[in-house]
Amino acid sequence: MGSRFGGEYRESEKYGRFIVWPSKLVLDESLKSDKLLTATQLGERFDLPAKKINLLLSELGWIQRQEADWVVTMQGLRAGAQQRRDKQNTTQFAVWHPAVARNHRLKQSVLEFKGADAESHSTEKSFSSFRQKFAAKHRTLDGHYVQSKGELLIDNWLYMAGVVHAYQRQLPIEQDVVSDFYLPQGKLYLQYWGSDNGPIDSKTIESTRALYEEHDLPLIEVFPEDIDNLDSVLPKKLKPFGISAY
Repeated sequence: MGSRFGGEYRESEKYGRFIVWPSKLVLDESLKSDKLLTATQLGERFDLPAKKINLLLSELGWIQRQEADWVVTMQGLRAGAQQRRDKQNTTQFAVWHPAVARNHRLKQSVLEFKGADAESHSTEKSFSSFRQKFAAKHRTLDGHYVQSKGELLIDNWLYMAGVVHAYQRQLPIEQDVVSDFYLPQGKLYLQYWGSDNGPIDSKTIESTRALYEEHDLPLIEVFPEDIDNLDSVLPKKLKPFGISAY
């Protein structure tokens, strides 16, 4: 219920996990309502057409296109979506609880899509600090700057194989967690377990896997020993998610 009014989780080394509230907390009565919003109505709140809203919701992994239908995913159900059919019972679409208009991940995606400075509008100081701490230094063929040579080779492989991908994409969850790569075609996340400074510790790997499982986010993993064999490793990992390469 608190998330409907802007409450968000934060992490602190000193205090652990806690909730912060907007400085000007307004209890919007409309968010108490069970009246669901269509993509058109949700778009009116963000000044975007329904088509663009559906594409953003799809990029977040909350809905997916199946021919003429927009089908709600497990992540979408968690975000407040419900599946509906039109009056002719021929087309499926999603409707949304009004609380989704305050969802931080959706608002962040809208700002980024519009070209606004999303980071300056964000209260996620921990996310900003993360980006500063782990500065990317290797430039890939498609212009991304990545943190390690292994990530560079993966990024270049995806680019040359024609696989659309994002680098350091924020997961659509409350915690401030980014994935090494996000492949929107398969709503798939790719994690590389290596760095220029040595191997990733097993506790980090296990905790990250558990987080993806907890939120039903599909994940494939690449290890340092796979880097020299990406031509054989990645096509096999991508195929189950409907992504063809080479």
